[in-house]
Amino acid sequence: MTLFAYVGCYTTPERNGQGKGINVYRVDPRTGAFRHVQLLGGLENPSFLAIDKTGRFLYSVHGDRSDVTAYAIDRRTGHLAVIGRQPTGGYNPIHLALDASGKFLFVTNYGTDSIAVFPVKEDGALGPYPTLTTLRGALGPHRTEQKNIRPHHNPLDRQGRFFYVPNKGADSVMTYRIDPRRCVAVYVNEVAARPGAAPRHIDFHPRKALAYVINELDSTVTTYRQDRKSGQLTPIQRIPSTPSDFTGYSTGAEIWVDRAGRNVYVSNRGHDSIGVFGIDPAKGTLTSRQWVPTKGGVPRFFCFEPRQRFLYVANQGGHSIVGYKVERDGKLSPTSIRVKVPSPACIIFSGAS
Repeated sequence: MTLFAYVGCYTTPERNGQGKGINVYRVDPRTGAFRHVQLLGGLENPSFLAIDKTGRFLYSVHGDRSDVTAYAIDRRTGHLAVIGRQPTGGYNPIHLALDASGKFLFVTNYGTDSIAVFPVKEDGALGPYPTLTTLRGALGPHRTEQKNIRPHHNPLDRQGRFFYVPNKGADSVMTYRIDPRRCVAVYVNEVAARPGAAPRHIDFHPRKALAYVINELDSTVTTYRQDRKSGQLTPIQRIPSTPSDFTGYSTGAEIWVDRAGRNVYVSNRGHDSIGVFGIDPAKGTLTSRQWVPTKGGVPRFFCFEPRQRFLYVANQGGHSIVGYKVERDGKLSPTSIRVKVPSPACIIFSGAS
């Protein structure tokens, strides 16, 4: 099966967006190079994407808007076609994730502090959400960046039981589950972060009960123990996401754990780097190993392709995607992979290389 990459972007002046919609690329499995095959235009800020397990359907939220869109994927050509759209019931939906069954889509509204759960139909279309779940909590100390709860991410954990929601405005990570009968998100528990840290994104160890969070405003990474029965997180370490000799302004953005469970990767906007941190096999704590320049400004997002031979950085301000080779020890090496793409915000892959 051919491997395709789907790139969402920002399109509106408020975001200095220069994109036109979702770009589709065919990926060379040997070199990691991208070849453009489609621009699906007419979309405003398709800023985060998700693909179902079958590889037949793609979903996008629309930043600074109030909608989620479903698309059909032609698995032969990689092309997208719009199936339909649903309102999210709030402003600036920022992330989305399918549950383990693929029957529900979980969406967070960053601007209005709410969660909408959508039923997924057999044809990939979304039904309307039955009711919204409101997030509540004390706000952090930052006067401009913590004006509301600001849920920023909502991935499903490795066991497929809990959704975790880092809250940039409330300095917390909340745990939710879906009630399938009512099609609604149910609060389970939460853990507080350091005041002003602004938890942004979270990822999980592939085997051990560990989670790692990139904190946006203080540019740190927190390691948590996860109770897999209750979903509760307990912090065990917090370290800087940038080098100790860096004195400029930077904010944390994205975080990934490799599938071997040996390294954590983070992106830093300002320092404009990808940081690589080794995972202690006994304790689960992190030690810095490497920082590589992203060769473009505002690295909002990065990810691995399915085989994790290459890592791709979406430089939102640099209007580029830059590829790195992942060495056997997990460190990153530069390549000639550089794709010009306006205001990229998210990359996701479908198919197998």
